[in-house]
Amino acid sequence: MEFKKLIDERRSVRRYSSGINREDLEKILRAAQRAPSWGNRQASRCYAVTDEEIVEKLRKAALPASNQNNSANAVLVVTTFEKGVVGFRDGEPANEIGDGWGAYDLGLHDAYMILAAKDLGYDTLIMGMRDSEAIRDIIGIPESEEILSVIAVGKRDEEPSVRPRKEFDEVVRFI
Repeated sequence: MEFKKLIDERRSVRRYSSGINREDLEKILRAAQRAPSWGNRQASRCYAVTDEEIVEKLRKAALPASNQNNSANAVLVVTTFEKGVVGFRDGEPANEIGDGWGAYDLGLHDAYMILAAKDLGYDTLIMGMRDSEAIRDIIGIPESEEILSVIAVGKRDEEPSVRPRKEFDEVVRFI
């Protein structure tokens, strides 16, 4: 798909008719793995939850009611980053942001993932409202990783509206 069209058509979808097959999910996650990272450290991690029983357990235990509904019928991908890797030199923060660079790199990773999903005809919803300890317990994420988001991936069962954007001059300054 042409890049501008991809950007224009990607939406946060809150109703899915079905999830995604493993082959396509692997393609999407391989594209996400190509995202740039601090010093090519590649600290971003994904947990692709495809088993229907575990997806349901995760949705019910770790997501608020609204996101349980929003992610029904989708596969879930939990994204994390390894703490103390990106933004650090010799075990010390390279600047005042520290582990914020891990979150920054994971944001790039997740952006690649949702765009790759759209390119293959799938839709996504990034959910930040979640119970990270429940997620950690259910799928065995180590304490050395920071859990940031749960991303629903699947075929849309709705046509979401185009949400308004702020005026360009409100968010961009040329100096």
